[in-house]
Amino acid sequence: MSEQQNFANHAKIVPAFHYFLIPLLLFNLAASVYSVYFVARHEGGSFSLFAVIANLILAIALIVLAFLARVFALGVQDRVIRLEERLRYQQLLPEDLKPRINEFSIHQIVALRFASDAELPNLARKVLQERLRSRKAIKQMIQNWRADSQRI
Repeated sequence: MSEQQNFANHAKIVPAFHYFLIPLLLFNLAASVYSVYFVARHEGGSFSLFAVIANLILAIALIVLAFLARVFALGVQDRVIRLEERLRYQQLLPEDLKPRINEFSIHQIVALRFASDAELPNLARKVLQERLRSRKAIKQMIQNWRADSQRI
């Protein structure tokens, strides 16, 4: 990664997924909806109508499949981040915060992973004390960004 990672540029775009697959699936859905409308309105044949409705259902299923594939991958990534960060917290947090490691939600942990080692103890304390839950709000508080170039 040539540019230093920060809040403004940390979101990962996968061109094949975001710019090819999703638009193609949405186009397929739109074409299927149009086909259902066209066949139902102009042809009225039950076989043709059945075929285009089956096509529409398949188009919807493909969009759901793409969405679930992305959600499942992000869920696994969050579980790995939780494990890595809990180990990191054991090394970096002061003794009074170590017993509270299990109080961090997955959203807090995922956001705090970008905090530098030096910055983590103070930010972790603030997140717990103020009960901050928003990933975005926590990330915006980070001054010294710790890049995560292996994110999905």
